[in-house]
Amino acid sequence: MAWIYLFIAGLLEVTWATCLKLSEGLTRLNWSAATIVGMILSFIFLSQATKTLPLGTAYGIWTGIGALGAVLVGILLFKEPTSAPRLFFAALLLAGIVGLKITSP
Repeated sequence: MAWIYLFIAGLLEVTWATCLKLSEGLTRLNWSAATIVGMILSFIFLSQATKTLPLGTAYGIWTGIGALGAVLVGILLFKEPTSAPRLFFAALLLAGIVGLKITSP
């Protein structure tokens, strides 16, 4: 169950980061509120995951999902530029996430 909590926490990390962008510097109330709610929920699910998963593994995967998800949202939703080096480093993030998962107890 901890892995499910961690995955949900990671998705919520992407959600609040996206809402933060849409809040335009926390000047749009609805998106700002969604950012705060997403942060709180993400931390709640992360805290549940860390009850049984090693802290370094849980935190690394959580931030990795958030970072990789934010890159993908930036490219797909906000039309941010895509380049071979950017995709290469995003792939490295994915490799790190998978590596932490398969090497954790």
